[in-house]
Amino acid sequence: MKRLESNLLNMLLSLTIVTLAAAALLGGLYVLTEEPIAKQKADKQEKAITSVLPQVEGMQIAEAEETDNGIIIYRAYDAEHNYIGAAVQTSENGFGGKFKLMVGFDRDGNIVNYEVLEHQETPGLGDHMTDWFKTDKNRQSVIGKNTATTNFTVSKDRGDVDAITAATISSRAFLKAVVGAYDVLKEPEVQASTGATALQEETEQPADSLQTAEPVASADTIITVEEVKQEKTAEPVKKSKKKKTAKVAAAEPVAVPVAEPKPVVESVPAQETAQPAENVVSNPETTQNHE
Repeated sequence: MKRLESNLLNMLLSLTIVTLAAAALLGGLYVLTEEPIAKQKADKQEKAITSVLPQVEGMQIAEAEETDNGIIIYRAYDAEHNYIGAAVQTSENGFGGKFKLMVGFDRDGNIVNYEVLEHQETPGLGDHMTDWFKTDKNRQSVIGKNTATTNFTVSKDRGDVDAITAATISSRAFLKAVVGAYDVLKEPEVQASTGATALQEETEQPADSLQTAEPVASADTIITVEEVKQEKTAEPVKKSKKKKTAKVAAAEPVAVPVAEPKPVVESVPAQETAQPAENVVSNPETTQNHE
C-alpha cells in the first residue's frame, strides 16, 4: 500500500515537472519568435499596401486611420501632396473562418489591386481567392471595376462577378469585404482633411442632386391640382346657392303687393322683399340648410 502511494506521488511530481518545463519552453520560444513574426507581418502588410496602390513616383503614405468596425485606411499622396488613392485593410467571415484583405483604390474609386493577408479557407477551393479575382477570364476579375457602377455579387445571385468554382460562400464573403472597404472610403466623415479627392466629389454630387431633384416641382403640381379641384367643387355650390335663393326670393314677395293698395306703398315692399333675397344669398347658414 505504501508502495502505491509512493508511485502515485512520483507520477504527479513527474507530470508537474514536465508540464512546467514544456510551458517554460513554449513561453521562451514565443518571446524569441514574437518580434520576428511581428516584423514579418509588418513587412507583408507594407508590401501589400504598396502593391495595391497606384504606382506613382515619390508616393507618400499617410498615417493609418482606423474606423470603429476595425477597417484601416492608408491614404497615398504624390510628391506634390495630391491624393492618388488609398489602401484599405478589411476582413470578413468566409467558409473556413475570418480572412483579411488589403484592397487598393485609385482616386476615382476604381480597384487597382488586392492582396489576401490571412485566410482559413479550404485548400484547393476557397483559397483560390488569392488570385481568382485578378484573373482576366470571363467575369472573374474585379481589377479596374468600381463598386458604385458594378454589381459586386456573384453571378449566381444575378451579380456581375463569377464565383470561385465550388466555393460560392467564400466568393460572397470576398465581394462583401471589397464593397465594405469602398463604402468606408466614400463616407465624408472619414475623408482626409488635406487633399480634396474625387471620392469626395462623388459623394457630394449625389447629395446636391438629391436636394435639387424633382420633389419641389411635384409638390407644386400637387398644389395646383388641389386648387383646380377646389375651384371645380366650389362652382356647383355657388350655382346651387343662386338657384335655391332665387326660388326663395321669388316666393316671398307674392302675397305682399296684394295687401298694399297704393302704388307708392307697393314699391316699398318690393324693396323690402328684395333685401331678404340678398340676405339669403349672402347668408351661409341658409345655404347650408338647403345643402
